[in-house]
Amino acid sequence: MKLTSYKTPILYPNSNLLEIIFSVIPTLPEKSVLCISSKAVALAEGSVEKKITGTREEKHVLVAREADSYLPANLSEFDVMLTITNGMLAVNAGIDESNANDLYVLWPKDPYASAAWYWKKLREHYSVKELGIVITDSKTTPLRWGIIGTSVSYCGFQALFDRIGEPDIFGRKLVMTKENIAEGLAVSANIEMGEGADRKPLVVVEDIPRINFSSQPPSQSELDLFNIAPEDDVYGPLLTSVSWQKNTKS
Repeated sequence: MKLTSYKTPILYPNSNLLEIIFSVIPTLPEKSVLCISSKAVALAEGSVEKKITGTREEKHVLVAREADSYLPANLSEFDVMLTITNGMLAVNAGIDESNANDLYVLWPKDPYASAAWYWKKLREHYSVKELGIVITDSKTTPLRWGIIGTSVSYCGFQALFDRIGEPDIFGRKLVMTKENIAEGLAVSANIEMGEGADRKPLVVVEDIPRINFSSQPPSQSELDLFNIAPEDDVYGPLLTSVSWQKNTKS
């Protein structure tokens, strides 16, 4: 694969991200995927909360509001909240304080709608038919130090490449294997984006193997296949052995 990152001006709440993309990316090739950091999308949408006290307690209230379900922070030696948000296991519901200038930056309110909106606008502007969008974030991995990228949402391609029924090199048929193309692209793009003052929230990925582009956003049935309920997950014994608390959304 070929990855090209693009530097942008500093983004603030309600920045016109679409115009910034137009100004810094001269062309988007056919059969490419544009990865956009979730923080860039959230800032452009104004999906932020101003810090009042800046305390852990203030953030925990916000996390409980934004998460679908969560575990109390006192269960963690790091004073963070494990959450399930938008079908993802995430720390603090994805709320970030880095590069935020006294703000809490949330996830986009509807990540899949955001991905579809950028997909439509960028296809029109760059006159391309086969284009993908991945909105990315960083995540930790259980039992590993460090962070990697993850796909918060995607559009314009099939997220999973199904290999069930294919023979392996010894002729044994694969039983459960599905390659997660969206997640793999997010992991790769995150390395290009960086985590500090890099200011590279846009990464164009080309020459992607095993990707099938779509002419429409993912359907609900496709999204249902992309996400796994905790009780059906291979890690279900861990995920269902704790008492998740429901959110406090109004």
